[in-house]
Amino acid sequence: MSDDARATVTPVEDPAPAPPVHGRARRFWSARRLPSAVVALLALAGAGLLLYDVAAVRADRPAMAWRRRLADELATRPLDDPWVLGGAAAAMAVGLWLLVLALTPGLRSVLPMRRATPDVRAGLDRAAAALVLRDRAMEVSGVQSVKVSAGRRKVKVAAVSHFRDPDRVRADLDAVVGEGMHGLGLARPLRRSVRVRRPKKR
Repeated sequence: MSDDARATVTPVEDPAPAPPVHGRARRFWSARRLPSAVVALLALAGAGLLLYDVAAVRADRPAMAWRRRLADELATRPLDDPWVLGGAAAAMAVGLWLLVLALTPGLRSVLPMRRATPDVRAGLDRAAAALVLRDRAMEVSGVQSVKVSAGRRKVKVAAVSHFRDPDRVRADLDAVVGEGMHGLGLARPLRRSVRVRRPKKR
């Protein structure tokens, strides 16, 4: 075989192995200190006031006017009274709100990241993720301005292209944003929507 026809073999390095995933990356739970503090203070105030009134009655003193009136209203008003129905609806709404707070994680602005080690949990703020993707998108040729919004399940990219074919800009932008999303290291892949338009004529 001649030197001209001799094939040249270029060694290809294997890509770096992905870091192992240790456990499922769950959403971060909010401490919800403000609702807990409000409920605790209201319960403490109500229990303290009721305990004081009961102790006063045990000491042969008259019950407070509000408790006597409340007992009379509950004894005389029918169940289909608008005030009774309104109070029941308000109590049910507050109870449902507390159940939702207790059963949902909260912290919707934090995206969980892949767990490379079992003892470390990491999260990325949605605003920070959008800023990183916006910087990557601005590197695409033909992009004049871009707006990126990152949700819990989808990333929306709206760009303005002042030159080049919009379809080509959109294809390059989609590839760059996809690569940037992969580099964020999120536990759950996000869907993306990329739109490109021409600047408005003045």
